[in-house]
Amino acid sequence: MRHLLDTQHLSRAEAIEILDVAEDMADTQRREVKKLPTLRGKTVVNLFFEDSTRTRISFEAAAKRLSADVINFSAKGSSVSKGESLQDTAQTLQAMGADAVVIRHGASGAPRTLATSGWITAGVVNAGDGTHEHPTQALLDAFTIRKRLFGDDSRGRGLDGIRVTIVGDVLHSRVARSNVWLLHTLGAHVTLVAPPTLVPQDVSGWPIEVDYDLDHAIAAGPDALMMLRIQLERMSAAYFPTEREYSRRYGLDARRLAALPPDSIVMHPGPMNRGLEISAEAADSPRSTVLEQVTNGVSVRMAVLYLLLAGERPHTEKEDLR
Repeated sequence: MRHLLDTQHLSRAEAIEILDVAEDMADTQRREVKKLPTLRGKTVVNLFFEDSTRTRISFEAAAKRLSADVINFSAKGSSVSKGESLQDTAQTLQAMGADAVVIRHGASGAPRTLATSGWITAGVVNAGDGTHEHPTQALLDAFTIRKRLFGDDSRGRGLDGIRVTIVGDVLHSRVARSNVWLLHTLGAHVTLVAPPTLVPQDVSGWPIEVDYDLDHAIAAGPDALMMLRIQLERMSAAYFPTEREYSRRYGLDARRLAALPPDSIVMHPGPMNRGLEISAEAADSPRSTVLEQVTNGVSVRMAVLYLLLAGERPHTEKEDLR
């Protein structure tokens, strides 16, 4: 794997390989000593042009547990805030000897520009670009679904026949876009639920169904219900009458939680707006995977960095990881 820029162009075999390596990584994280020597001598740069807590810390933890050197680069207070271009920043990182660059950027397509520009030789991982994609979030979501539903029998498996319903602010959500493509590639059936104003204008080419009624979608019995954060900071217009009205029609409250099938799981990529798209009862219930998603994110990002910087696993190393 040279770069990870999106999930739309990941093959089923590539996606399952990442999930399986993440299983290996998760196994190592249950040991007393969690650190592996695999990427010793490699340098990973976290290049964040947008604020982030979970994703940046998760990538930092993943790189350090693989023994890589980590450089955290925040655009605020840096040369970028003084007008430095992405090209100049990239060439600075190249001069520092970066082996991998994890980039979050407000402009859709910035990671692909970085990867294909010739400015750097490092591998590029997209940690979220505009409203385009967030591939590692989708991978950790798929990993979480697979682990919850199949347990120890999950290695080598896709999500064939699994029904996933994604609810909320799809319009502004790069997480939703990455999940749509990855879940479809893994064989899942995906339904989007949102007010018409929060569904992208043309989703005719997406491998999904659209439902505007959350109660109807819950009655269909999804295996996983993923609630999206309402991204008020990206909204420049009134996409729904009031927050209270949105919560009434599209929020996961105790009543809707009780209406879900007994084995279905509740997901949220975080950070959560409790009381808006998800109630405290739902967020803290035993069927919630919110904290598991955070834990699994480290294992998945370890797998991505491993495959990016160490390539295919030789047989002996695979055995050591397990």
